[in-house]
Amino acid sequence: MMSKFIDLSQDIIDNMIVHPYDDKVKLYQDKYLEEDEYNNFRLEIGMHVGTHIDTPMHLTNSKTFISEIPLEKFAGKGCLLDVRGERIIGFKEEYTDVVNENDIVILLTNHSDKYGTEEYYTNHPVINEDLADFFVEKNIKMLGMDLPSPDKYPFEIHKKVFKSNILIIEN
Repeated sequence: MMSKFIDLSQDIIDNMIVHPYDDKVKLYQDKYLEEDEYNNFRLEIGMHVGTHIDTPMHLTNSKTFISEIPLEKFAGKGCLLDVRGERIIGFKEEYTDVVNENDIVILLTNHSDKYGTEEYYTNHPVINEDLADFFVEKNIKMLGMDLPSPDKYPFEIHKKVFKSNILIIEN
């Protein structure tokens, strides 16, 4: 039986809209086949542009780089929680039967419809502490979402899940 892969990543393009704290993306061709005998492109990008994974190093004292995390952490069974229309995404009892240990949990908010706009970064839904506690108790591998972040400053949800070594997929 063939596995089905669904690419949920956003395209990285020159001068794309980024989080207000980040520098713009620069993607351009710097070598040309006719002049240089080969084609080459340069990419200047921050670590939080487009679809990416936050690791505990992002907001804790962890010294583990993403390249040092075992590949098994990035693959596994997943489950989708439909949380469309929720501004504050909270725990629901029905999640206890859907989310299992070592799952990769994806939250569907439809906020991705605003991707590429400033509002995407400045006016997004957030996860509450009860739901974060539930993910920690379930010992999930990763939490993914069509949001720029599961929370806002001072990023307590980030810190809570990072303490349990849960990775975060953003955008």
